[in-house]
Amino acid sequence: MIGKIFWIGIFFAVLIWSAIYPKDYFTWFLEVFPALIAFVVMALTYKTFPLTKLLYILILLHAIVLMVGGHYTYAEVPLFDSMKEWFGFTRNNYDKVGHFAQGFVPVMVAREIVIRKKVFTSKAWMNFFIVCFVLAFSAFYELIEWAVAEMSGEGADSFLATQGYIWDTQSDMAWALFGAIVGLVLLSSYHDRMLKNV
Repeated sequence: MIGKIFWIGIFFAVLIWSAIYPKDYFTWFLEVFPALIAFVVMALTYKTFPLTKLLYILILLHAIVLMVGGHYTYAEVPLFDSMKEWFGFTRNNYDKVGHFAQGFVPVMVAREIVIRKKVFTSKAWMNFFIVCFVLAFSAFYELIEWAVAEMSGEGADSFLATQGYIWDTQSDMAWALFGAIVGLVLLSSYHDRMLKNV
């Protein structure tokens, strides 16, 4: 019970902080909306399909990444502006953190669902398909970004965060793929142990 209250407390504390004088409210809404959807889905399925503690932690961390990006915009997160100067980067790379998380977290969510629903009998095929799912999800998100850009014109620059990089879309999907692979390599064994207690 305390864990759930703590999770909700952190989620809403960061959400409220992110909503106080963000760089742009339209961009804030676009960036934070996926975190709000995740919160609603988890609330609706908490009793019928509770997730492992690992998943709840990962989803909270991903939501925080989204909320920070929504507050500052992905192209202007201060720490990553400083890193740009320290390391001689040509752009603010916080969006790459977001896209890495877009692979790292969803691959573990997909993994938990397909294991618990017994969708696959082969781990190799399971890993292949959940990585494919992450790539499809990442590509779908890029299509949403494109649609928003087309509908809102110049107002979408902060949401897209391309910063003049012509390969930004492909790079975003590559970071999601990298995140998915890293997630599987680092967390699969631990996740398997946690699933035994569900």
